[in-house]
Amino acid sequence: MPSLEHDSLNQLFQDRPEFAVELLRDQLGVKLPDDLPATLAPNEFNDRPSRDIRADTVITLGRPAEPDHALIIEIQRRREHNKRETLARYAAALWLRLDCPITVMVMCTDTAVATWAADPVVTTLRDYILPPAVLGPDQIPAITDPTYASHHPELAALSLMAHGTHRRVLDAYTEGGMMLTESEMPLYYERGFNLASDQTRAILGAIMSSTSWPVYSPLAREHFGKGLKQGHEQGIEQGIEQGIEQGIEQGRTQGVGEGTARAVITILTDRGIHIPDTARQRITTCDDQTQLDTWLHRSLTATTTDDLFTNG
Repeated sequence: MPSLEHDSLNQLFQDRPEFAVELLRDQLGVKLPDDLPATLAPNEFNDRPSRDIRADTVITLGRPAEPDHALIIEIQRRREHNKRETLARYAAALWLRLDCPITVMVMCTDTAVATWAADPVVTTLRDYILPPAVLGPDQIPAITDPTYASHHPELAALSLMAHGTHRRVLDAYTEGGMMLTESEMPLYYERGFNLASDQTRAILGAIMSSTSWPVYSPLAREHFGKGLKQGHEQGIEQGIEQGIEQGIEQGRTQGVGEGTARAVITILTDRGIHIPDTARQRITTCDDQTQLDTWLHRSLTATTTDDLFTNG
């Protein structure tokens, strides 16, 4: 089942196909035709007599009926048997349909997966080798300027996804959203929350609900809260499908709890607060989500770990 992160990445390109062109040109150095309209295209490929195959997103550049170039965007979160060969099938099938140059871009949320995906795909068709254009965490810039984040909201969301545990990136994203109009802010915040890791979500949730951070508005807190609820529900659903025997509640606690514990450690570390081994163990082994949430909020203002554990 596609994840919330997978669906959110796909939505970025479907909402604004030009963003895929910008990533390929600016982040990966791929040469593409200039000043042509980018249009979503059907993403189903037929390679009969074997089977129908479907890519995540297909975009054409130029006239849809006779495009100058076509892009295939695939979201890849883990290694999959024969998936790289499937990328070559995508490109061949789309070339047969459109008879134009094809670029395959693979979006990876993990550096190791990006390395795996980047190797040229050698096929059994003579001289047909597909070099995928791979965008992983190392190719996504860490945006630390709030103004730049507000002007490039899609790229800022990817930066939060790849580098959200770095406090300057997180602050730039949240402060950048405050520069947008009230109609733009909900989508901006929700998109970033959906793409963020559990650890980053936990930090965002703490910031949004903290009165000690006056830069963040009630509107921002409201929409981060919606994203947090959606993220929790997604985690529960995934836990069920993966067969967690302990049930829904433990599945939620394991996923979110671990992210919250990591968030507490991250905030304290970024604020220069020493974390003794005993305190670190107490935080990372805690399985009480309510207690972890309390520590997370206290970590924003604590001066020592003793402040964290005051009154439990």
